[in-house]
Amino acid sequence: MKVLILLAHPEPQSMNGALFTTAIETLEAAGHQVRTSDLYAMRFNPISDQNNFTRLQDPAFYKQQLEELHATETDSFAADIDSEQQKVEWCDLMIWQFPLWWFSVPGILKGWVDRVFAMGRFYGQGRIYEQGVFRSKLALLSLTTGGTGNDYEQKGLQGDIHNMLKPIHRGMLRFTGFSVLTPHIIYGPARLSPDQRRQELDRWKNRLLEVFSERPVEVGAY
Repeated sequence: MKVLILLAHPEPQSMNGALFTTAIETLEAAGHQVRTSDLYAMRFNPISDQNNFTRLQDPAFYKQQLEELHATETDSFAADIDSEQQKVEWCDLMIWQFPLWWFSVPGILKGWVDRVFAMGRFYGQGRIYEQGVFRSKLALLSLTTGGTGNDYEQKGLQGDIHNMLKPIHRGMLRFTGFSVLTPHIIYGPARLSPDQRRQELDRWKNRLLEVFSERPVEVGAY
């Protein structure tokens, strides 16, 4: 199978970096094809504007969705955007590896979505949710938090983490057709001992070995 793994963390030696490396090594060793986007290492530009395109339909007044439709029709996405779009179109499974920042994804990953998930190419003309462009593909969020697991329960300090992830699961992934797998969450990795960190990496490795046998979750129920 074909797997795209995104990393949105500035420190390669972090737990997120270790999870990213473990995923690549595990999936390749299992015979899967893997492509990656290490957004900080790539210095990916998260600002979505006219630079998304090589030419504009209306240079006098910028409206992003109309320009995305035009770029889809005329093959005029900027090279850095087209390259990322091709990776998403190529994969069977897309994994996002990131730390939970302000109850959401880091800005660089949100900017990647803003620029890459283009109208006309990734959605539109009725192609959303069950009729979405990527209805044959899987998506999996792998993330870390600053707090403990108790903090992210329904009555915990921060509230139910599934409610936090719903705008990502439903508003970005399910919206474009992806079937969403249960998120893989490591709570408070900074509080873990070296042995506990190794156990978490083993848990991730073991899950990845069986990931294509998993059943998607119903994100609308969160």
